[in-house]
Amino acid sequence: MEIKSTDRDDFRRVYDANYGLLVQVVMHIVYNLEIAEDLTQEAFERFYVKNMTFPSEDDARYWLLHVAKNLALNHIRRNKREIEMVEKVKRMPSVAIDSRDGAKEAIEAENREEVRKAIAALPENLRLVIQLKEFSGLDYKSISKVLGISETNVKVRVFRARKKLEEALSMEERDVY
Repeated sequence: MEIKSTDRDDFRRVYDANYGLLVQVVMHIVYNLEIAEDLTQEAFERFYVKNMTFPSEDDARYWLLHVAKNLALNHIRRNKREIEMVEKVKRMPSVAIDSRDGAKEAIEAENREEVRKAIAALPENLRLVIQLKEFSGLDYKSISKVLGISETNVKVRVFRARKKLEEALSMEERDVY
């Protein structure tokens, strides 16, 4: 079914079906929900303003994913210093934890931070595929359309990204002992 971006019903259908996915994809690039929501809204604004026609809902989704991904990457590039300050504030000690589960929560938070840092250290081409695959739940075919590369290339990059993450995280474990 053909989708026209300025048709009210088509826009609403595409918006309702894809808003959550776009926020999730952008969130795993910028690590900030508010910014992810703003960039997702901007992607939908561009979708409407472009007055485009898509052969199917899937094609509209891939276009939106591509635009949202690029908006997120551009945001990171433009606001690198601001993001570094946000990360610095995030690492500041919070209010004392007063429950027995506090130690467990602290360890889990530390582990999540280590994984996030390991992912952030990956080259951009590997970081994007692992974020889209693992955190956004996209399949190889969808990722290939979003990034404009072959499915085989996506599989290779996911494999390499997982291998590099495994190496990075095992190095951190060795440093602990």
